[in-house]
Parts: sequence; structure tokens; C-alpha cells
Amino acid sequence: MAKAIGMIEFKTVSAGVTAADQMVKTAAVELIEAQVVCPGKYIALITGELSAVRSAVDAAQSLHEEQFIDSFVLGNPHESIFPAIYGTTQVQNISALGVLETFDAASIIVAADEAAKTAIVNLIELRIAKGMCGKSYLYLTGEVAAVESAIQRAKSVVAAKGMYLDSSVIAHPDEQICKSIL
Repeated sequence: MAKAIGMIEFKTVSAGVTAADQMVKTAAVELIEAQVVCPGKYIALITGELSAVRSAVDAAQSLHEEQFIDSFVLGNPHESIFPAIYGTTQVQNISALGVLETFDAASIIVAADEAAKTAIVNLIELRIAKGMCGKSYLYLTGEVAAVESAIQRAKSVVAAKGMYLDSSVIAHPDEQICKSIL
């Protein structure tokens, strides 16, 4: 079995904490992150073997269905996901800048994974609902055609769940914009 990551997102803190507890009690998974995000939602991110992550997310999701927002399970996530989540990505030059926004937290990670696996791009940052009133966004860079392809793929994945908000691709962004992002 391959390594996997999974996430749950709930409307309330109490439902989210209870669901996160259920995840780690259901299967042999490691809780990577569990926290309150704007506007009082709760997310929990886990890792482990694919079958364990899937079981844990399924169990948590069914616990408080009325408070459930979204979830995902990704087998073999792209290696650039975690540096982008934690803001440790090292990018020196931005040829083209792709930006994608979602209404929720879980779908931005799936979008980033799809984008990174679609074209040769570098994920710069994944902002997961912190200070965004529950919305999330990603920044990525690469050659213009690669960024366009990656953003289009990510957009289609997020739109299928109804969580797409907006996106853009900027060819050769101004140096001041690049400095503000990096």
C-alpha cells in the first residue's frame, strides 16, 4: 500500500474535534494537523497507508453529517504539497503566476495535487482557510503554458464539487508582485 493523506472539514469546532478523534481511533493514521480555521470551521489532516486513511476519513465523515463540509483522500500526493502548505517552498523566479481560489479548505489541496501532476509547475503556497473567511487559495509558477494547463485542470476538479471561486494566470508578473508573494 502507498502513503496517502486525507482531510476532513466541518462547519463547527465540536463536530470537527469529535470527527478527528474518530479518525485516529478508527485506523493506524497519524494526525498531521488539526485546527480551527476561519470562520470557526475545523479541519484535520492525516497520513498513513491508503486503506487506513480512507477508513478513517469515511468514519469521520459519517459521524456528524449535518456539520460536514468536505473531505478528500489522496494516494501518493505530489511531493510539493507539504512545502506549499507550510510555506517552505523555495522559488527564485516566477515566469508565470497561477492563482486559484476555492470556497473551502479540502478542495484546494486536491486542486494543488492535480495541478502539480498535470504540468511542470512549482507550488508556491497553499493558504488553507486561515484569515480567508473559510476560502482557500494556491499560488503556483512555471512556464506560461504549463501554468495555464495546471490551473485549468485544478479548476475543473474543484468546479466539479461546486467549490470553485476564481482563478487567473499572469504571464511575467511585475517584480513587485513577485516580491509580495515570495
